Amino acid sequence: MTGHVIAVSAAVIAIAAVAAALIIYIRTSGILGRIDRMLDQAISGEFSETDFSEERMSRLETKTHRYLAKGRTAQKQIEAERAAIKTIVSDISHQTKTPIANMLLYTELLKENASLDDEGRELVSRIEEQTGKLSFLISSLVKTSRLESGIISLVPSENSVQELLEELYAVFRPQAESCGRNLELDLRDDGESELTAVFDRRWTMEALSNIVDNALKYTEKNGNVIISTVQYPMFARVDITDDGIGISEEESSRVFGRFYRSQQAVDKPGVGIGLYLAREIISREGGYIRLDSELGQGATFSVFLPAG
Repeated sequence: MTGHVIAVSAAVIAIAAVAAALIIYIRTSGILGRIDRMLDQAISGEFSETDFSEERMSRLETKTHRYLAKGRTAQKQIEAERAAIKTIVSDISHQTKTPIANMLLYTELLKENASLDDEGRELVSRIEEQTGKLSFLISSLVKTSRLESGIISLVPSENSVQELLEELYAVFRPQAESCGRNLELDLRDDGESELTAVFDRRWTMEALSNIVDNALKYTEKNGNVIISTVQYPMFARVDITDDGIGISEEESSRVFGRFYRSQQAVDKPGVGIGLYLAREIISREGGYIRLDSELGQGATFSVFLPAG
């Protein structure tokens, strides 16, 4: 009889344990299911702080909800700040464009004034030069701000590297000739297929233009700037090589910094933002830029674009 009671008691305990385990499993599954749904909503950007009751939620579920709610609030703040930056950048661009254009126009009119003596013409030329620098600086800052704040989105697609470089060469050949530099375009044709890569044509042109412009500025008269290509399985490489003043090893890691200017180039025109903007553009396309240089031995900027 005693054995029968013990057996019944054991069975009851086992059933209770199974029931308890089942209740815990069902409750845990429900909690995990709700947390899973909250995470899915957060990932898709549809998470909402509504329909929240701490009475029916576990501590873990409550903490998860509060964490995601804070993240959603932070996201809203970022979006509001981005909208404010967009407005400020647009205002700066609009408010400065007309005055600078007028200043350049006035300098042109002054240069045509026959009554100006040599000293006056020299002063007008300096005003024109400084106004041009100001225009370039503001334009570069606006482009950088738009890129960094997400106002401008790059849209990479498969494009011909050859066509891009031919356009680049056509743009800078007159500048090279006017300043006494030799600009060469060396496209290595393997005779099989055209070199292509995945990039945003407009913005990659901007990045390469900044590098070529620097190469021409920092190369002495009668110096050489060569644009060439190399094909890799995963990348298309564009080399921009010059035999100019070069860059020391200590400065190589800093030349891509915003507003950084080498001590060797203080007498050259520029504001120190071109290489920074070039690196930002190329990296956002999934590529990168490598620099090989020695002081006094010229420099090679290698731009790696994802292969098509």
